[in-house]
Amino acid sequence: MPIPRTTLPPRPTPRPPGGRESSGHSTRGRVFLTGLRSTSRVCLQMILVIAFLYVLFALLAKFWVILLPVVLAIVVATVLWPPVRWLRGKGVPPAAAVLLVVIIALAIVGGIIGLIVPSVIDQAPQLANQAVDGVEQVQKWVQGPPLNVGDEQISSFVNEITGKLQESASTIATGVFNGVGVATSALITLFTTAVLVFFFLKDGPRFIPWLNRTMGTAPDRSHVGEVLMRMWNTLGGFIRTQAIVSFVDAALIGAGLLILQVPLAGVLIVITFMGGFIPIVGAFVAGALAVLIALVSVGFTKALIVLGIILVVQQLEGNVLQPWLQARSMDLHAVIVLLAVTLGGSLFGITGAFLAVPAASCLAVALRYILEQIGKAAGEEIAEEDAAAAKAEENQID
Repeated sequence: MPIPRTTLPPRPTPRPPGGRESSGHSTRGRVFLTGLRSTSRVCLQMILVIAFLYVLFALLAKFWVILLPVVLAIVVATVLWPPVRWLRGKGVPPAAAVLLVVIIALAIVGGIIGLIVPSVIDQAPQLANQAVDGVEQVQKWVQGPPLNVGDEQISSFVNEITGKLQESASTIATGVFNGVGVATSALITLFTTAVLVFFFLKDGPRFIPWLNRTMGTAPDRSHVGEVLMRMWNTLGGFIRTQAIVSFVDAALIGAGLLILQVPLAGVLIVITFMGGFIPIVGAFVAGALAVLIALVSVGFTKALIVLGIILVVQQLEGNVLQPWLQARSMDLHAVIVLLAVTLGGSLFGITGAFLAVPAASCLAVALRYILEQIGKAAGEEIAEEDAAAAKAEENQID
């Protein structure tokens, strides 16, 4: 008689330490280590990006002598391109159209300089004498109430400044001698910029098609070509808009200076126009200079009138002209503009402050394009997921 086989009970599954059954989730230690590894990778990538930017800025500083004429030529070319394009549309040969526009632009700039220099030479001695009188008036005001500063304190302050200047005499002399080299370098930069402007305007329209053919994306635009075209349009719009705004500011403020008979009004008009290309900081410096010269030359009352005119014009510019003309072409916050001007001025001086906002606008264009491409890619994936979810929902309903 066969012996029946007994069925053995299943072996119990071993429990993990602690007595709780495993639910398929990772432990806290594994989750922490996974997050730490992800954070480490992100930090390493950020370090690599910072190192790349450091090397890039170091290279830019080394080749700044070559890059500066190129950047200035691009800025000038954006201003002169519309009349060149109009002449080329009328059938004028490219070289002739560019040469005609460049000659007219140089004649305008030379005429403005020719009108200003004689007034500076004639009025500089008078302004210097008035500055001395203004300093004496300030000294008398400081000695009176409520400050009541004594002669000994003023004398010690003046002696301290004199001592500092005497200690820096060698440095000042060295700077004067180096000024000759700086002037020579400036002339070379201007000449190189003028030549580059001519060729950029003449052969610039061929660059993007050549870039697309070189990168193998013709006839469609490559990413680089599209970004460069957007940068060109943004930069051109910004420069032309700032030129219009600066011209209006200089005309209105200059009219007030001429009516009040402030010395060096022509110089102040040009400084106001050029300062308009350096947002926030340029307007402040030009306005402060105009008020100071008015205070020294025509008195306290007219200086207050000049200050009022500048404030009214700047409010008109900030609240009416720029929003109407620029619209959303740049879309940069005022804080970003101020930080860009501060960084550019601290790194490259006046030239850096002048080029800071165009550079920031171009970087913003590149960033927006990258985000746009990321959004398109994400949008396609999201659209596919939404379609799949909608189809699954329909199947469940059916």
